[in-house]
Amino acid sequence: MVFGDLLMRKRRLIIPTFFIVFLLSGIFIENAHAMENYPRRIISLAPSITEEIYLLGAEDRLFGDTTYCITPPAARYIEKVGSITKVDIEKIVGLKPDLVLGTSLTNPKTIQKLKGLGIEVKIFPAPKNFASLCSQFLDLSKEVGGSSQASEIVKASEERVAEIKSRTITLIKPKVFIEIGAKPLFTANRDYIINDFVKLSGGENIAEGSRIGSYSKEEVLKRDVDVILIVTMGFSGQAEKEAWQKFKTLNAVKNNRIYIIDSQKICGPTPVTFVKTLEEINILLHPELSKNKI
Repeated sequence: MVFGDLLMRKRRLIIPTFFIVFLLSGIFIENAHAMENYPRRIISLAPSITEEIYLLGAEDRLFGDTTYCITPPAARYIEKVGSITKVDIEKIVGLKPDLVLGTSLTNPKTIQKLKGLGIEVKIFPAPKNFASLCSQFLDLSKEVGGSSQASEIVKASEERVAEIKSRTITLIKPKVFIEIGAKPLFTANRDYIINDFVKLSGGENIAEGSRIGSYSKEEVLKRDVDVILIVTMGFSGQAEKEAWQKFKTLNAVKNNRIYIIDSQKICGPTPVTFVKTLEEINILLHPELSKNKI
């Protein structure tokens, strides 16, 4: 009886174990078939897209990107195919990509040539706000895989943005001027995602409603802005800051509230980096919040 009982117990153990292995192998095969529907060799022509590919866990299928793209130190080597605006088409073709991912900065002639060679190209225009940024991230996940990760990342980012926004509901909105070009003076209106950094941080972008990006210093002085954000884009941020500091009566100058922001943080965000930069700008616009140890 004892031997019989032991034998029965072993059978009970063997059957569930076999069943679990069978289930896991089935899931693996199903996932493998699902991955066959996604491109196996991807080339990214923008730093933000490269970052998003890593967020989606598709980096093993990334074979080329630009010289401006940053990858983790431990990442395998990825071939550099050029800059954001100028790429080496021969190098791209040599990498035999299934999909090339570009942005509105990608040269239209490059897109046309690649498509003419039978290479699939998907273009993601520069997002105008946080909502379109999240929408594009979800669209990218449909192209390369990782929809579940994308949904979780977007949900977490949206919740964090809502929390940051709620901090300033009862606070006075500082008047902000965003400089993204020096000669001529160029700013960001509602067509730039930079506007959302200010808006969601509890500030008022004085140029939000302007039809074009060019702006005059006279108008900035007239509006007596409280904060000036200088986004470094091919010009010296420090030199521009010193130029603004000559206007001693300007509110932003009197209160020493001229800040230089790296363009990499603000011009090509992912949902994750958008939140991080929004946190920084939120404190710049409302320094009193830093006392609450947020």
